[in-house]
Amino acid sequence: MAKYLAKHRGEREKLFLNTKIRKPPPGTSPEDAAKLARDQIDEDLGVLGVDYVDMLMLRDSPDAKVIQAQWAVVEEALAAGRCRSVGVINYCPSALKGVLATAKVTPSINYIMAHAGMGPDLHGLRTLSEKSGIRIFSYGQTGEIWNGVPGPNADLVDNPILKRIGAAHGGKSAEEVSLRWVLQSGMAASLRPSANFGRCAGRECALGLARQARCLEWTLTDGEMAEIDAMTAPDDNPTLFSSAGCPGAFGTTRK
Repeated sequence: MAKYLAKHRGEREKLFLNTKIRKPPPGTSPEDAAKLARDQIDEDLGVLGVDYVDMLMLRDSPDAKVIQAQWAVVEEALAAGRCRSVGVINYCPSALKGVLATAKVTPSINYIMAHAGMGPDLHGLRTLSEKSGIRIFSYGQTGEIWNGVPGPNADLVDNPILKRIGAAHGGKSAEEVSLRWVLQSGMAASLRPSANFGRCAGRECALGLARQARCLEWTLTDGEMAEIDAMTAPDDNPTLFSSAGCPGAFGTTRK
């Protein structure tokens, strides 16, 4: 992105730039965590060659004091015009409560996993977030598993309910049906350019994004939405990629 911006300075306003604050190492003090966040904001803006980003997002920490210290830095950046909006990534209920306890600015979004089979309330996390004024921005509409490399969940892409519904809509794939369900449920969604987690190039990436964007051109029926709402598999932890402070985080209780 930095290389693109360097060659296309006139196109900055056409882009939505999003940066994420890295997790501090375990045991980092709140004061040091705040400095790390502040230094990274300086670094990211410098590397990109811009004065601000459109969204600045904070990852969670097992330590609520660290979350609070870093969120204060994020709020500073917002007040200084170094970002236009702020959000959090993979915040489970305890992490949300931690950041909201001292926040002066409520996060705009909580970026978490959402796909068919998890239920429309995402184990209660959607309701908790939205009651606090935080919208859900989702990833992982095909599920996310790790087999040496990240990839989609075969139990989702081969799901007979999703495949049957897709066939009724002109041969849509299970992935497209899952994405359409997320969008029609009122959640925002980030997109990868390909089903194999972005491992594509050139025209292949463009075609993949165009195919997913066409999910805005059709709708599921009320009956189809209800059927997908009722699915209980493949289930997932919406904050699977959170820190050890959230239950069921990747690398703690799950492999």
